Amino acid sequence: MLELAGLIALAAGAVGVFLPVIPTTPFVILAAFCFSSNPRVYGWLEHSPFFGDYIRGWREHRTIPTRARVQGIVMVWAVLILTMAFFMTEEWHRVMLTFIGLCVTIHLLTVFRGGRD
Repeated sequence: MLELAGLIALAAGAVGVFLPVIPTTPFVILAAFCFSSNPRVYGWLEHSPFFGDYIRGWREHRTIPTRARVQGIVMVWAVLILTMAFFMTEEWHRVMLTFIGLCVTIHLLTVFRGGRD
């Protein structure tokens, strides 16, 4: 049952890589916790090129690396700007996405600071 929860959390984290309104890091850390009783899957996840930095940074320093935070912020704004430029026709949609982008940026800059990078 815990591994099923881990798969769901990992899937949500993977979706969060591409959708800025879904947080990647908490879901990946939750997936790592769920998989901690399975050394093979946990090892694969910890050494994954996509999620490994999040897990190691959280386990060792209770933070995520600066590089991962910067990549997250760049990805959020790239997706938001492309979405606003090509898919949003109403101004209030652009305002809402800008607000979401600011909240995610502040979150990444403040909540996951500390420890070593």
